[in-house]
Amino acid sequence: MSRIIAGAAGGSSLFSVPGDGTRPTTDRVKEALFSRLESYGILQEARVLDLFAGSGALGVESASRGAAAVDLVELADKPAATCRQNAELVNKILGRTCVNVHRAKAETFLLRVPADVRWDVVFIDPPYAFTEAELATVLTPLAGYLAVGAVVVLERSTRSPEPVWPEGLERFSERKYGETTLWFAEPADDDAESDDAAAAQA
Repeated sequence: MSRIIAGAAGGSSLFSVPGDGTRPTTDRVKEALFSRLESYGILQEARVLDLFAGSGALGVESASRGAAAVDLVELADKPAATCRQNAELVNKILGRTCVNVHRAKAETFLLRVPADVRWDVVFIDPPYAFTEAELATVLTPLAGYLAVGAVVVLERSTRSPEPVWPEGLERFSERKYGETTLWFAEPADDDAESDDAAAAQA
């Protein structure tokens, strides 16, 4: 059974999605991921987006560790119901509504987001069978909704190629854990790119 590792709700057992249709992030990978995010100092008061949320474990872990607002996005019936259970659990412990659940396709959700929304941390954990073309329909619109200094964490099979990063998003790190690879990306530095282009023309 998965649990919240640390923070205000640390040690709490999470509800799991019934059946074997989802691929939850292991506690080992989750611990390593959040250790890295905390080293960046990015979680406190962050606005967090968890796409393909499954049980919502990554999003509610963020809430437990100090995120100000968390959006869990999940389409399938059983995972969405589990997201709601885990959101209610953490919101009750925190004493406020921090975690909200949206039942929608990830790409559809992103197309309906208000223009002024900006996320500080984004988790993307699509099914391993998700194609690179399908992934592009999520990454491309996402790039316009990232705060300055935001971190995007994409979980893929180690056998999958590096994602094709759209304009406005660039990889800065990766970590492999057995069959899982975490890709870390950030908003592209347009000023740096302009400086590089100017230097190349000089």
